[in-house]
Amino acid sequence: MFPGSMEIGRTHNGSIVGFFREKGFDDKNIDEMFNRCKRLEGAERERASENWAYLKSIGIQERKLPSVVSKCPKILTLGLNEKLVPMVQCLATLGTKPSEVTLAITKFPHILSHNVEEKLCPLLAFFEALGVPEKQLGKLLLLNPRLVSYSIESKLTHIVDFLASLGLSKEGMIGKVLVKNPFIMGYSVEKRLRPTSEFLKSVGLTHLDLQRVAMNFPEVLCRDVEKILRPNFSFLKKCGFGDGQIAVLVTGYPPVLIKSVRNSLEPRIRFLVEVMKRQIDEVVEYPDFFRHGLKKRLEMRQRLLKQRNIDCSLSEMLECNQKKFILKFGATKAVT
Repeated sequence: MFPGSMEIGRTHNGSIVGFFREKGFDDKNIDEMFNRCKRLEGAERERASENWAYLKSIGIQERKLPSVVSKCPKILTLGLNEKLVPMVQCLATLGTKPSEVTLAITKFPHILSHNVEEKLCPLLAFFEALGVPEKQLGKLLLLNPRLVSYSIESKLTHIVDFLASLGLSKEGMIGKVLVKNPFIMGYSVEKRLRPTSEFLKSVGLTHLDLQRVAMNFPEVLCRDVEKILRPNFSFLKKCGFGDGQIAVLVTGYPPVLIKSVRNSLEPRIRFLVEVMKRQIDEVVEYPDFFRHGLKKRLEMRQRLLKQRNIDCSLSEMLECNQKKFILKFGATKAVT
């Protein structure tokens, strides 16, 4: 049975328990925080109060503070001027807007428990050495603040070596991949990135194709083979595409393997065959077909072409922007 209020008061530091209750935490939350953070046992109410007020002063909304503290109770025990203020000030120099810093802290409050000199500075130097431009360093870290918790030696270097094994150079190319998708650094090479790259090779992508995927669509490398990539591959086979055609599709537009079958691929294939009366082979010639919005582009443009009784290839229909499409097909009314 969950301990009652009196028991929590006896077991834990009563002063800090009172502080938590005043801030709206229930006994279950309080007990969980004490179990996860032993430092709370000796925490001073005055320090917790001071740190809470500081977090509020940098723009974290009062209603979000309990969630922030629940994720990382330790931040109420840290020295304000020794730990919190230096980290927030350093993060502020990386962001372009104060809201970016508060959002990063809200997403991953543990960032405040790390040391600027011991952790943040070496991390920034590591990314800079990979060719991440100075202006992009902040974007990288604030978008994925969890990066600060990863070991450079045992985790980040391993990811970089893997990307280098695909043929990406450590002086610039890898930096661009990281800026495009900072979350790639959170995945395991052996459990996720390597199996994904092996699967892509198995469906016909060359070494050069893999480099292009990493550079332009790194999110494809981050998806689970068995849960997403293979089911998408099976769906394309079921639609009638041959292995060679799927290789062309994936090479031309890699996200075809990670798009939602139900919400993206299936409706577009159905529209192509049933409404546009086209063969699926046409998509092999223009894989970017899957990139275009169904309602905003495909349906609108198809309707106009049908009204004018115009036949054209998918690329002619979709490749041009709005203005050129109107000029090309003599449309007099706006089409989106």
